Amino acid sequence: MKSAKRRIELLAPARNAEIAVEAIKHGADAVYIGASSFGARAAAGNSLKDISDVVDYAHQFNARVYATVNTIIYDNELRDVERLIKSLYRVGVDALIVQDMGVLRMDIPPIELHASTQCDIRTPEKAAFLESLGFSQLVLARELTLNEIRAVHDSVSIPIESFVHGALCVSYSGCCQVSETLKRRSANRGECAQICRLPFDLVDEYGNVLVANKHLLSLRDMNQSERLESMIDAGVSSFKIEGRLKDMAYVKSVVAYYRQEIDAIISANSEKYERASAGTTELLFTPNLYKSFNRSFTHYFLDDRYLGNNRQIASINTPKSQGEPVGQVTYLKGNKIKIDSNVNFNNGDGFSYLSGSGEYCGFRINRANGNELVTLSPVGIKLGTQLFRTFDNEFESLMQKNTADRRVKISAVLKYINKYLYLYLTDNDRRITAVSSVFVGDLESARTSQENNQRSVLSKLGNTIYSLGSVEIIKDLFIPSSILVQLRRNAIDKLDSVQRMCYKYGYRKEENRDAKFYTDKLLYSDNVANKYAKTVYQEHGVTSIELALEIDKNNIQRKSVMQTRYCIRRELGACHKLKQPQRQLPNNLYLKHGNGILLRVECDCRKCEMKIYVVEGAK
Repeated sequence: MKSAKRRIELLAPARNAEIAVEAIKHGADAVYIGASSFGARAAAGNSLKDISDVVDYAHQFNARVYATVNTIIYDNELRDVERLIKSLYRVGVDALIVQDMGVLRMDIPPIELHASTQCDIRTPEKAAFLESLGFSQLVLARELTLNEIRAVHDSVSIPIESFVHGALCVSYSGCCQVSETLKRRSANRGECAQICRLPFDLVDEYGNVLVANKHLLSLRDMNQSERLESMIDAGVSSFKIEGRLKDMAYVKSVVAYYRQEIDAIISANSEKYERASAGTTELLFTPNLYKSFNRSFTHYFLDDRYLGNNRQIASINTPKSQGEPVGQVTYLKGNKIKIDSNVNFNNGDGFSYLSGSGEYCGFRINRANGNELVTLSPVGIKLGTQLFRTFDNEFESLMQKNTADRRVKISAVLKYINKYLYLYLTDNDRRITAVSSVFVGDLESARTSQENNQRSVLSKLGNTIYSLGSVEIIKDLFIPSSILVQLRRNAIDKLDSVQRMCYKYGYRKEENRDAKFYTDKLLYSDNVANKYAKTVYQEHGVTSIELALEIDKNNIQRKSVMQTRYCIRRELGACHKLKQPQRQLPNNLYLKHGNGILLRVECDCRKCEMKIYVVEGAK
């Protein structure tokens, strides 16, 4: 028996409905979007009306819409979340991305559930348990290697989803309480204060400064565009782009870039893989990942958990966008700068560079003459400095315009039977056909071939999502154009109706009530915050549950507020596992910020992980 092809999904972020529509238009197979509340990006909420509009647009292309309800939930909010979920189900949302297991005991419709990356899915055991609870898709931790992804894939029978591009949290998702502890803004509630993007001094236990004023917890951005095929081979079926707070230009360009890359892989392996949605996107620009916001790029741990000398995970000089590398400065005089570059520059472009002391600097140009840049005033920059373009004026202007057109190709067959004229329109991707007919009586024979006219009239589909492919026409009969227009419009309306009726929803899978959790004890970092979540774990064999830090702040000085596979020692070349470390650092390390924040660094070299603790009362 021939096995089914694996569907490969490109999943795009959407801050709002407008961006969601553009993401679909530029090639996304699915979008994830925040509802009015209870999403892990509190600043990216949307009304039910907006989400309903996105659903209507996406489903035309068989694309899916996922709503994020992925915060932890308090007891007094359980009924509000129930009502929200019911509303999302009514407007046609395909699935919910959730973190809180309390959702499993709510009175909600049978909507498909996806386990958020906030669930901290790092092991086959965790993945298998979540599948047993009835989840239909698992969003893996960003830190996994290819081999670890493969092990998770081999342990479950449902699709796995992996982040492929965008900003990285330094902590395992769901395991970061530093924002809640220091600012009373919980990352598990969508209110992260981004403490990890602050500059810190690295100091020893005596307060001696070892590294001054660097962003030691700020990671570069992920870019796995060169690793897509190996990720698919490891078992990834859904490729997720980060960025529910990013702007339109970012989403357009990044989605379009990954669409091209994934399509090339599917085309070369058509016997194994297929697109997860219908339609083809025609781009009206050339996507470029470096033109979108980026802190420079990293493959993170995908290739190797133990990176050794291959560090460059963090962006320690700045958390701001580095942009596109364009060349080195070769000439300076007054407000004129020349660059060794073949890049086309534009009036109004913006640039960044690092000063000799490692300080992030930037400037705008007034005029570009080839590789000669004229600034508004002299810039304090040195010969040989590497420049990066952070704002391409021409590209940004282009991105404000219509930059893509997505169409579903259909075939048309025109028939004349018993004085009736019939038009059959078929969407071959979804294997659906609609037919319209009209009584025309006896038709006259045509003096000349009618092929060009009939094809021309039937192909006028500009206000629809369709484009015409193959056509079977009636060459030897004269058919008035007005009749062809009537047939075409009626057939398109019917095809739209059939498409809506044939759209296939997924539904929540049945929970295996006999499945046992792989440990009998839950820690505060498992984020149990309500009675329903406690019940779920207790019914699956957990006997000891430590409540989430957000509702039980006892003994915080003894609890780690961040757990990460990234390590400051390794990043600075002082890893104890290196045969020849580039520098030596004392055993006791602290991160100190000028506003009084003091964090203790603990490196677990056996597990190759780092934990961060808050030192209370620091000055």
